[in-house]
Amino acid sequence: MFVSFEGLDGSGKSTQAELLRARLEAEGRQVVSTREPGGTELGERIRDLVLHGGHVGPWAEALLYAASRAQHVEEVIRPALARGASVICDRYVDSSVAYQGVGRGLGLERVLDLNLTAVGGLLPDRTFLLLIEPSQVSQRLPGDHDRLESESDDFHSRAADGYRELASRFSDRIVVLEGTRPAEELAEEVYGALR
Repeated sequence: MFVSFEGLDGSGKSTQAELLRARLEAEGRQVVSTREPGGTELGERIRDLVLHGGHVGPWAEALLYAASRAQHVEEVIRPALARGASVICDRYVDSSVAYQGVGRGLGLERVLDLNLTAVGGLLPDRTFLLLIEPSQVSQRLPGDHDRLESESDDFHSRAADGYRELASRFSDRIVVLEGTRPAEELAEEVYGALR
């Protein structure tokens, strides 16, 4: 089983990914929990460069994320699935489509095509999209904000629109959840949707 969690920064996706990992492991399942960008040595370097470096142009940003993802799929995700493990990923293709395709205005289809090529067409069996209002992003994030977290409410609104469009287009894969609900309540809904 390949599961991803998506949503704006501060939506609770990382919390839900961790709760699901713990629950599946408690059942005796083999689980690989990972994140994007990151998950590999190359991916972590790209993560640092894109989130904490200087200016990165929109297409350079999209291509760096796709490069990180290609390495992640080859090195971590496909091998884990091949050996029968469940994979839980905090962000995946949908993030690039929402943030770079729609948020940066590069085009939903263009960024989706780029990423599907990078991952050899591999999509999650189920994606959980946690929705929050774009104005809540900065309120829900502790400490210093990275380059994307620091973007304007307008940028986050466009990314949220991208997520909603993806949820509509891929309704068989994407389960939409209200991110402001209590974490344990959401975790039960996530688990129920996977049963």
